[in-house]
Amino acid sequence: MFDGTPGKEVLELSETQWQRLSSSVYENKSLKKTGDIAKALKEINADIVMLCEVGGFESLKNFNHLFMDDAYSPCLIEGNSERNIDVGFLIRKNSPFYFDLQSNKNRPINYLYPHERQSLQSGYPVKGGKVTTSHRFSRDVAELRLFKTDKEKPFFIILLSHLKSRLDPERIDPNGFERRQAELRTLLEIYRELETVHPDVPILMAGDFNGNASLINTDEEFKDIYSQTPLKDVFEVMNLAQEARATFYQVRNGQRVEGRQIDFAFLSPTLQKLIKAGSAHVHKYKDEFGMERDIPRTMDAKSHFPSDHNPIVFEIENLILK
Repeated sequence: MFDGTPGKEVLELSETQWQRLSSSVYENKSLKKTGDIAKALKEINADIVMLCEVGGFESLKNFNHLFMDDAYSPCLIEGNSERNIDVGFLIRKNSPFYFDLQSNKNRPINYLYPHERQSLQSGYPVKGGKVTTSHRFSRDVAELRLFKTDKEKPFFIILLSHLKSRLDPERIDPNGFERRQAELRTLLEIYRELETVHPDVPILMAGDFNGNASLINTDEEFKDIYSQTPLKDVFEVMNLAQEARATFYQVRNGQRVEGRQIDFAFLSPTLQKLIKAGSAHVHKYKDEFGMERDIPRTMDAKSHFPSDHNPIVFEIENLILK
């Protein structure tokens, strides 16, 4: 965030000078890491980029202007995050379609924490003296519709979310399990509603799920995906090897590294037929010599990655724009 519109000359500043430009109480993401993310996105060369943990619309707009050569239209609605991390999109300019973004941040997730349920059962007020009927998404489920003439008749729909993390600083929901499960169930409600209204429209449900939502050893909070919907993860559709699916690496003591997939792109049945064969993969970040970075086996090595998540990439073909 800057006081005015920054020029490309700021890219030549030192890291200290770069940080001094920030007009926010939050630090800017480091100049080098931001540049490395831009390099990765330019290598991927996607028509639509889906992003989690964005510091608001202004951050996305400045990133597109300074690092992505204004090639995209930034698209973001501020969500509910108390940590100022939002979900948003970059959509390539001059694409042969229009887009409309809707928010589900005010939608109840039909959930109260255990102590709040107990308070209501006992007739006590909660949440600052007000009776609370339900919490809402920790961030949002951003609903992007692509259309040619009528936004109520889209030819493609994307639901982008960032589900509750495992952080539980107040010690009221161990590992954030109940809240994350409630958010997932409400996300599935949104998907089913869209599927009913737009039965032939391909739908993508993607984002950071903060857990194992894959078909194998599925975490308990995500099992409704498989019992209640026909959705499939893009890596499952493409039969990608399990060891090639890790999007996040947990570095533990003694240089033990656990690679996990916690980011997903779930496809509706119609969309599953449109994925280009062999296109789905986890993008590997490059070092300063253009070589793929190895799996980080120390925290120091991990700190050199531009992000602690690796991007999921895939191509859609034969999508009918109508």
